[in-house]
Amino acid sequence: MRQHSGIGVLDKAMDVLDAVAEAPCTLAEICERTGLPRATAHRLAVGLEAHRMLDRAEDGLWRTGARLAELAQAARDPLLEAAAHVLPRLRDVTGESIQLYRREGIERVCVAGAEPRTGLRDTVPPGTRLPMSAGSGAKVLTAWADRAVCAELLHGARFTDRDLADVRSRGWAHSVAERAEGVASVAVPVRDRQGRLLAALSVSGPTDRIGRRPAAHWAGELIAAGEALERLL
Repeated sequence: MRQHSGIGVLDKAMDVLDAVAEAPCTLAEICERTGLPRATAHRLAVGLEAHRMLDRAEDGLWRTGARLAELAQAARDPLLEAAAHVLPRLRDVTGESIQLYRREGIERVCVAGAEPRTGLRDTVPPGTRLPMSAGSGAKVLTAWADRAVCAELLHGARFTDRDLADVRSRGWAHSVAERAEGVASVAVPVRDRQGRLLAALSVSGPTDRIGRRPAAHWAGELIAAGEALERLL
């Protein structure tokens, strides 16, 4: 549960930001997610839009705004600092491409990566945005999402609620030719010290090289690397 400052308007504005960050939504959905009256939610959303913290598209849905990304770039990010130590070591162990994904609404964003120096690779540069409908990283980020968000993300996904239950049971997800033809991957969750999901750590590479059961190769190494990230936070 998010802490409150005791400053009413600030806490309500944060509630609106949190609601939109879950997934792009209408004003009615903001009210449903926050419990705020429609007039209050609208006033706060418009104010946040004026400061570019929120953005309203032609389809009428509210989304997080560019100013949030700008502020995030200026802030210290313990996860990315930890990733700078852990991801290169994981790349050297596996010899494959490594990615760290965070969910932003209905997309996942590669926030860090490490690529092998030679050979065929699955390059996903930091900043790349991918849909949440396919791939091992998407499965991990969906499996441990809030129940309502999980249900929303399952619409149009190439995996099912049963698949996500298996992911939670195993502690990892895999995919073969879901996101891109000829690519296989395995991903594990990365959590903070309170057990909340922060990101998905993934190893990916050509199916011809790592086979159609990539977890048999790299699940153990990924789990260890995810735990190493968590210890550094």
